[in-house]
Amino acid sequence: MELNALTGSLSTRKTECLAVAFGKDGLDNAELNSLDKASGGLIARLVKKGDIKPTHNNFLMISEPPGLAAQRLLIYSTGKDTLNEQSFLELLSGLAGQLTKLPIKSAAVSLEGVEVSDRDTPWMAQQLGRRLGEASYLFNPFKSADKKPTTLKKVSLLQAGRPGLDANKRALAIGTAIGNGINRARELGDLPGNICTPSYLATQAKNLAGHYSNMACKVLTEKQMQDLGMGSLLSVTAGTEQPAKMIVLEYKGGTRGSKPVVLVGKGVTFDSGGISLKPGAGMDEMKYDMCGAASVFGTLSAAADCQLPLNVVGIIPTVENMPSGRATKPGDIVTSMSGQTIEILNTDAEGRLILCDALTYAGRYKPSVVVDIATLTGACVMALGSHASGLLSNDDPLAEQLETAGKNSGDRVWRLPLWKEYDKQLKSNFADMANIGGREAGTITAACFLGRFTKNYRWAHLDIAGTAWNSGANKGATGRPVPLLMQFLLEQAAQ
Repeated sequence: MELNALTGSLSTRKTECLAVAFGKDGLDNAELNSLDKASGGLIARLVKKGDIKPTHNNFLMISEPPGLAAQRLLIYSTGKDTLNEQSFLELLSGLAGQLTKLPIKSAAVSLEGVEVSDRDTPWMAQQLGRRLGEASYLFNPFKSADKKPTTLKKVSLLQAGRPGLDANKRALAIGTAIGNGINRARELGDLPGNICTPSYLATQAKNLAGHYSNMACKVLTEKQMQDLGMGSLLSVTAGTEQPAKMIVLEYKGGTRGSKPVVLVGKGVTFDSGGISLKPGAGMDEMKYDMCGAASVFGTLSAAADCQLPLNVVGIIPTVENMPSGRATKPGDIVTSMSGQTIEILNTDAEGRLILCDALTYAGRYKPSVVVDIATLTGACVMALGSHASGLLSNDDPLAEQLETAGKNSGDRVWRLPLWKEYDKQLKSNFADMANIGGREAGTITAACFLGRFTKNYRWAHLDIAGTAWNSGANKGATGRPVPLLMQFLLEQAAQ
């Protein structure tokens, strides 16, 4: 979808749909007042009749409005108060949904009269670009007949004068890139496990790198991982016919030799639980156990589209976890790339087993920071639901930066502790550690496990088990935490 920022009069703007805000100032807003006058007082009459309601997230469509050049006028109400970030994002989601459902190719949107606490117009423009991109997503490659994709191809953000126009254009471009990155992650997540295998992800990574002159890709085979001593990762893939892959994507947008940000994404393309078999109900959703990997794909593509002046490395350990006669058994002991030994008490706690070797490998890049992203624990879903991702870190400033990025993007996180008391739950009688720490504090002990492999650099862990996909009637990948990660990278680039 093409987005741009334009100046000019709303009443004379030729477009298939003009969207304007009915804000807390109502008709006292200059732009809305001018539209009312051009339409012969139509808007004032509709307000008086109660058709235009001053309530948040309320919409009214007017076809062929008199006196206006637009074919349709969409009035969206912000409510009587200044909006906060979350209520504004809800409003944009509703607006984007309205526009993408219409049988139109072009639209123009005005944000005049919309006020968000402590946010400027470029921030609002970025969120608009992102939400329009998200609303255009449709996944139906395996359906013989279904709804058609949106026909909307071009959206213009209208403003009264030229001041700030370039900043708004740049913000729209960034928002569009983030929306595209979110949709890339969603598409990978929504693919079934028989299509989206570790080999498929490796091919997609090579294709992604081929689109950008400053991105490179390499894929490690099982033999290469074995030579590196990645016994922990390879223990997870022992029971499947699908070969494991270690994907490394390098985006070189920064200066030569500058330390990269490393993103490590868990890529279990299907998680049966292995010998510690999961219950059958809902097991189909375990195709989403690679959403951490998908978010790395989405973030790197968005970073490249925005030409961020940073070096970013994406490391994706990708496997399939299946039971068979060759599968790893509870009680088996393996040696990780770091040399630390692990007693595997539960083969369904497999994400940490592939991540620990990837985190050790990440140290080779002498990173400025490392962030791993994983659908890791059901305990995180119980603690935070689907609203916030879990955040744990060995570095307070890094954790604060991620919290700020979460607030600025609307893709929020909540920090949990990494205390030694929790780490003690990983004690094993037979190895350096166990891969689970018991029923209590499962999200924290999983992060404590990963923390044993991140001593040499600044590291944060994002548990996205509750935020990576939706269940029920709206089942599907969300693309989170691409917005959070991109906002984090944007803020790193601005420092």
